[in-house]
Amino acid sequence: MGQVIAFWILAVAALGAAIGVVASRNVFRTAVLLLGCFLAIAGVYILLKADFLAAVQILIYVGAIGILIVLAIMMTHEITHGSKSNRFVLPALPIVAASLGGIIYAALNTKWQIYGQASKLPLDTASTATIANRIFGENGFVLPLEIIPILLVTTVISAIVLVKVKKK
Repeated sequence: MGQVIAFWILAVAALGAAIGVVASRNVFRTAVLLLGCFLAIAGVYILLKADFLAAVQILIYVGAIGILIVLAIMMTHEITHGSKSNRFVLPALPIVAASLGGIIYAALNTKWQIYGQASKLPLDTASTATIANRIFGENGFVLPLEIIPILLVTTVISAIVLVKVKKK
């Protein structure tokens, strides 16, 4: 019962933050609400016992992308509010309605596998230990995992150099 209550609290928080992202006119508050939405989704992953996805959600989306968005907003001058005249609202409505209809159609016509009934896989196949064994075990993916941080550090250093050159 406690998990159901926690799920609904997180779902309402994520939905409220998502609506706040769309409705807010202040760009900085929009970014903070987006971080709140990311955190609520991470909480839902924890409730689903997908601890690896929750950790990735927090590290990548909240930690990296969210902070990058906040820093980009803070480094941009004269951008305390969003666009005053938005002429794309009416053309976007049919596109959003068609996308929502497609998502609902796909969700209703998909044969979902439910653990314990149709699936022969145990519940813990997607645990962090299993994923770690696949990455670091025999025939794992250690080299790409070591190359990615080098690329990220190079990107950050390049961004710092570009900002320094632009200020001069």
